[in-house]
Amino acid sequence: MKIYVGNLSYNVTEEELQQAFAAFGQVESVSIIKDQFSGRPKGFGFVEMSVKEEAQAAIAGMNSKMIGDRPLNVSEARPRTDNRRGGGYRGGGNRGGGRGRY
Repeated sequence: MKIYVGNLSYNVTEEELQQAFAAFGQVESVSIIKDQFSGRPKGFGFVEMSVKEEAQAAIAGMNSKMIGDRPLNVSEARPRTDNRRGGGYRGGGNRGGGRGRY
């Protein structure tokens, strides 16, 4: 089961997160999401646990717990949705400023 961990301090490491969640059961993986350009943490990450009951106990036990200088927001991870708009018409009408063709 994949767990979303938000409101992470930028100083928290994946090892610290793994140790905190390991108190509730076997942690399969931990990933803190980083900006692809700067490499700096974005303030959230994911923990994966193989046993659903352990993951649910971790969610209940870790939500609002202070790690670093912030209280965590912990919940079951939801499937990713693509919020980007595809190509095509986006509306908006004439924005002016251009020269006419004629």
